[in-house]
This record gives sequence, C-alpha cells and structure tokens, in this order.
Amino acid sequence: MKEKLIILLAVIGCASITANPIIWSDIPDMSMIRVDKNYYMSSTTMHLSPGLPIMKSTDLFNWSIVSYAYDILADNEQLNLENNKNAYGAGSWASSLRYHDGVFYATTFSSTTGKTHIYRTKDIEKGPWVENSFAPALHDHSLFFDDDGRVYMIFGSNDIRLVELKPDLSGLQGNAKVIVHNASRVAGDNVGLPAEGSQMFKVNGKYYLFNITWPRGGMRTVLIHRADKITGPYEGRVGLQDKGVAQGGLIDTWDGKWYAYLFQDSGAVGRIPYLVPVEWKDGWPVLAGVTKGESSNPVPGIVNSDEFSEESLPLVWQWNHNPVTNSYSLTKRPGFLRLINSRIDTSYTQARNTLTQRTYGPECSGMVKLDISGMKEGDIAGLSLLQKQYGLVGVTINEDHKACIKMFNAEKEVESVPLEQKTIYLKAECDFKNRADTARFFYSLDGEKWIPIGNVLKMVYTLPHFMGYRFGLFSFATKSTGGFADFDYFRVSGQTGDKKPE
Repeated sequence: MKEKLIILLAVIGCASITANPIIWSDIPDMSMIRVDKNYYMSSTTMHLSPGLPIMKSTDLFNWSIVSYAYDILADNEQLNLENNKNAYGAGSWASSLRYHDGVFYATTFSSTTGKTHIYRTKDIEKGPWVENSFAPALHDHSLFFDDDGRVYMIFGSNDIRLVELKPDLSGLQGNAKVIVHNASRVAGDNVGLPAEGSQMFKVNGKYYLFNITWPRGGMRTVLIHRADKITGPYEGRVGLQDKGVAQGGLIDTWDGKWYAYLFQDSGAVGRIPYLVPVEWKDGWPVLAGVTKGESSNPVPGIVNSDEFSEESLPLVWQWNHNPVTNSYSLTKRPGFLRLINSRIDTSYTQARNTLTQRTYGPECSGMVKLDISGMKEGDIAGLSLLQKQYGLVGVTINEDHKACIKMFNAEKEVESVPLEQKTIYLKAECDFKNRADTARFFYSLDGEKWIPIGNVLKMVYTLPHFMGYRFGLFSFATKSTGGFADFDYFRVSGQTGDKKPE
C-alpha cells in the first residue's frame, strides 16, 4: 500500500498526489488522532454491541481493533430487539475521537437514546471507559478543545453550529450559535444532502472545518471552511469532489506529512476508508485526486478467523444489537461457541444473539463447522449475511425431529435438503469485485466436497440498515426455548474456494 501512496510531482495550481482505499471493508464516519507515533481511529457501528470501535495503527495503513468505548449503548426495547422494535440504521452514529491532557475522549450521538454520549479513558487500549451523556443529540458533532481551555462541539446540518460545553463536559453551557450559514453553498445551489459531518481542527493558529455535501445528481463532496477565530467569520471552498470520496478530516504524521482520512460508498461491502495525501498551499489544505485502484489490504485485525478456544470473544466480533449474556457461552463446551435459544422469535432479523463480523473485498468467504445435537424442534441455526436483504444457510429441526439444511433469500425459503448427521459445514462466498455484490451459499457433509444450495443472493446496501454486509453466526427458536447450537469454528478466507475446513 505504501507504494500506492507515493507523492507524485505537482501540476500547476494543485497537488497531483494520488490515493487508494486502505481497507476494503465497512469503516465509515472515521475520526482519527495521533498520539506520539501511534494513530487511533474510531468509526460508526450503530446498532451493534459492543460499539464505537477504536482501531490502532503505527503506519496509517495497517489497522487492528484494540477497544470499544461501550459494551452497550443503552438498555431499551430497540437495542434489545424487543416487542418487534429494533435499532437498525440507528444506535450510535458518527463519533469524534480526541486526546487532551492525558485523557482520550470518544463521543457520539444517538437518535435511539436522544442523547449525546461522551466516553473517556486514560488508557485507550485497555480502558476502563467512563460515560456521561446529556440531551440533546448533537448531530454529526466534532468535539474540540481550544488552546484557552474552553471546550466546544461543532454540529448540525447546512447551518453549522457551535456550542460550548461545561468544563467537566457534563452538558451544554449557553446557547448554540450558527458559525457557517448554508455551508453547502460553496459547492453550488444544486443541494441534495446539506452540509454535515463536521470535524474541526486547528493548524498554525487557524480553525479548519471539514464537512460534506451531496449535490443532486453528483457525488459526496468535501467542503473546507477556515477562520481566524472559532466563532468565525469563515470562508469556504470545495476540498475534493472525486469518485464520491468524502467525509472525514485531517491527520498529520510524526515526521511531518499530512493526509485527509475520508470514505467512499462502495456498494454492499459498505463504506470504505481512504487516505488522501494533503499539501498546504496559501494556508489551505489541498487534497489529492483519487485513483481507480483498490486496496489489497487483507484486513487482519479487522476481520479474523476464530477457533473459539479462548474464554472471551476477540474484538473483531460484534453482536447484532444487545446480546443476552447468559444465552451464549465459550465455556460450557470448551472450544465451541454455544448459542442458546432463550426466547421465541419469528424472524431472523429480530432474533437476538447473532454474532457478526465484517465482510471484505474483493472476495471473501466465511465458513463454520456446526454441531446441531442440542437443537430442538422449531430451532434454526447457521451462517448468514446480514443486511435488510439478507441471505442465510442453516439447519432447521422440523416437527418429526428431522433436520434439514435450508437456504433463505431474505424471507423466502429457496431450497431444503434433508440432513442425516449431527455435524455440518456451512459456507458463504461474497464477490465485491467491480461492485458485483453477489453471494452464494454452500454446505458440506465431510468438510471436503462443497455443494451449492439455493440461489444467488444479490446483496444491496440499504439505508434501513445503513451498514455493509456482515457474516452472522445465529441460532433462534420458533417453538420452544432451551435448544442450542455449537459452533466449532468460524474461518474467513480472502479468495473464494481457496481454503477447506479441517
């Protein structure tokens, strides 16, 4: 990747620096900081738990998850998938990550709770994190510590606002003030999505505000405003309008280089992060163009296989909504993940205790070895690709206690095959090349011969879920509680069909 980010010669009036995506996986709404020679990044994972992931890198190109700011955002019906409610597309949105006077701060906001949430710790990798929250939920805010000791949040849509926080960050102090009226106007009058996604920085005594807008019929566009005072007045310009790579801010390296971290909507895999080299000219950050190339980063540390040999789950895993902690176990049968059906559910997307990881491009496959011995009549367990238009391959137990392997394309059962044994291998293969966004499902009786089942899943990134497709390990009951499914392992591979289970 480093070779792909070499600074090229400049052309008249602008930088000719090129950039590629650094991780071909769903990591949107990034916020990034540098502390000495370490870089930390937060991102949005909305309805998933634990949430507000913290990633670490020493070179800006290779990242791994080291922490989460919270285990659960809140204990309510939406996040618990109760009474037919859910938090898909909601939960917590864009975060702001900051370091000030020896303390790390990760902040976010939520329409699900109606609050702004502030998490803080002295050890970003080990915690613990302490939370305080307050109303209202400040949309797409940026936490900012100024040199005079005052603390602010910059937030809003189109009219960008500034509000001071109390010194202990326990709430607002005074009223919000608009500091940039109609921030979208510097990109023209054809506004679709008004300016949002605020991130504030101070460089050489000037304030720089990053936002995005989305002109109708156009693409995500980076806006930059600058001022000599945080209250303004601000002057603005378009920072980047290239292949829809936008929303983010600035990061400097310990040896003096500058980048903009941004993301691009990339179909069903989700929104993928870019690093765009920056040059400074006449007091403005000048962002490079974006190349057509694609990341070759295999995302270790972001997605990983798991043999379930430890007593806790690795950080790459997140639950779909809040888990039921006494309804899964890594110790009841050492070496296995046991998912226990503690309630009756009517659909896959409303079932609790689905354990998820990101998918990634250009191709990926995920496979599980499943022991169905503990399943009861009406249970279904297996491997899924989670989004609104989901797909899954699983085992069901029918009323005469016979097992069947089934493939579902969303709510529609496509194919059913009788199963006469207690152990089964299941696999999902994803193709994100050139936004093909297709997936196929397979099963194997012996771990050697893979048999396709069902039809092709056309993966679609939908706003109701607002997230790239994720692998899901699931088990739920439709008739009675108490059954369980044992997963021996989950294994990911970067190329379809190139790895067999043992």
